[in-house]
Amino acid sequence: MNIKKYFISVFALLALASCGDKMDYHEYKVDDADYIKEMFSRVGGLSTTIYQQLDYDFGNYNGAMLSSATDESAYSHPGNAIEDFYNGAWSPSNAKNSIWTSCYKGISYCNLYLDEFQGLTFPDYQLDINYQKEMYQYKNYQWEARWARAYFYFLLVRQYGDVPLKTSNMDASEANSLPRTSAEEIFQFIDSECAAIKDSIETDYSNVGLSTTETGRATNLAVLALRARAALYYASPLFNTSNDTERWHQAALRCKEAIDACRAKGMSLNSDYMSLFQSDNYKDTKEIIFVRRQNSTTASNSFEKYNFPIGMENAGGGNCPTQNLVDAFEMTNGKAISEADSGYDPQNPYVNRDKRLSWIVAVNGEQWPNANPNPLEIYNGGANGSPITYATTTGYYLKKYCNPSTVIGATGANAFYHNWVIFRLAEMYLDYAEAMLNYTGSGYDSRDDLSMTAAEAVNVVRKRAGQPDMATGLSAADFRKKYENERFVELAFEGHRFFDVRRWKEAPDYFKNIRKMTITKSGEDMTYTTGVLKTRQWDDKMYLFPIPQSEIQKSGGVLTQNPRW
Repeated sequence: MNIKKYFISVFALLALASCGDKMDYHEYKVDDADYIKEMFSRVGGLSTTIYQQLDYDFGNYNGAMLSSATDESAYSHPGNAIEDFYNGAWSPSNAKNSIWTSCYKGISYCNLYLDEFQGLTFPDYQLDINYQKEMYQYKNYQWEARWARAYFYFLLVRQYGDVPLKTSNMDASEANSLPRTSAEEIFQFIDSECAAIKDSIETDYSNVGLSTTETGRATNLAVLALRARAALYYASPLFNTSNDTERWHQAALRCKEAIDACRAKGMSLNSDYMSLFQSDNYKDTKEIIFVRRQNSTTASNSFEKYNFPIGMENAGGGNCPTQNLVDAFEMTNGKAISEADSGYDPQNPYVNRDKRLSWIVAVNGEQWPNANPNPLEIYNGGANGSPITYATTTGYYLKKYCNPSTVIGATGANAFYHNWVIFRLAEMYLDYAEAMLNYTGSGYDSRDDLSMTAAEAVNVVRKRAGQPDMATGLSAADFRKKYENERFVELAFEGHRFFDVRRWKEAPDYFKNIRKMTITKSGEDMTYTTGVLKTRQWDDKMYLFPIPQSEIQKSGGVLTQNPRW
């Protein structure tokens, strides 16, 4: 992609002067840099274009989410491309390279902006009433571009490890000839960029006089959250092969900085967990740090069509939560369902469970969604169960991110926005807990510069769900197991699981045996039986993605492939 030619599509940022709480993108074609530089709105459009490359996953694989390549879910449509991740079809020529493409496109836009569009004054508009506000915002665009570039590099390094580092605008031949830079250097670049911009980037877009809810643009909290998450990955076993505890120490410090900054703004966990994943989540000022916003022309019901229960008109069944995930939800007394005296009844399996189960997963016998008038019949022969084509293969349907008010039938169909949560405060607490556990070797120890223990951080997250505090006296190994379970539950379907298990290098423990619930009905009685749905393939080379073969060819062999791909 030759960005220097300036044959680019940019998006005018129109809503900032009107409704203010959404980033609207209206595309128009330009072919000259000088044309863009004439007006603030055109430069703003170029800046906003960068955000279009941010990641999200509302069914990126023809309806399947990345969760269905993990133990979170199984996609109910056999033969979907998501199966390539575990059926042997994944390869350098089938590299699943959307992140490579979108990130380097985004990086090219960032470099173009930083090299070519700084220092402008828009002299023809100095008498406009909004000139000072626009200049205030314009000066912030450089920090947003540097944040976005660092974020794109985080996505690349967590997926590929070593990747080419491109920090200036260059033509295609120059870009294609870059060798891979070590993952260590990429992580250091991310950290140094975040450190450099965290005190310069805007803290609150209401200061600009444009909006009180400009969560579509990165603030200092997004910078701190990125720095914290990247530090956690850098400290994790996949990238920290010597288990350097100082990396965990630095990760804990960065997480603490992010948490402290959120607290200073009065943020805490939102008591309404489900609202964090609904259409107006960008308005949340309690827990949401940053969302990838959709624009006003893309309200959609596609996600609901993919995932609403079979038996509803136009429903696809979709990404069905696994028994692995459902088993991870504790009892309300804080015990795992496998623990003695937990009170778990395998024939009444959804009673007295962690509230998050009902917030994330739709189970047999409950009424879901609003347009479905009858309780779900997920049992064999039921209205929403097998043997209907594309019915759930696991015994469950997905709630999270689905809008229950959506109507997908031919009559009265409606649509809503779907905004992808990239950073939220609960994740920061969990990231901190993991860093502290590995730094101190205990779930209960603090340090002079880190007074909150890992257990105390996890308990903040558990409290929202009404779960009791973590048990005391657990060994580091047992605490780690409970922590990983907590992260599995809290962050389900947010795009973390695929990469969490990889950075822990624990995929054989989690990703091989995918389990299901089979429900049979006899008269009015239901029988619940768990079992293995599928045994998936795993090879340790899959901890990292293959470099796309097409990119290696374009580089003339300068790019090298990841081991064993």
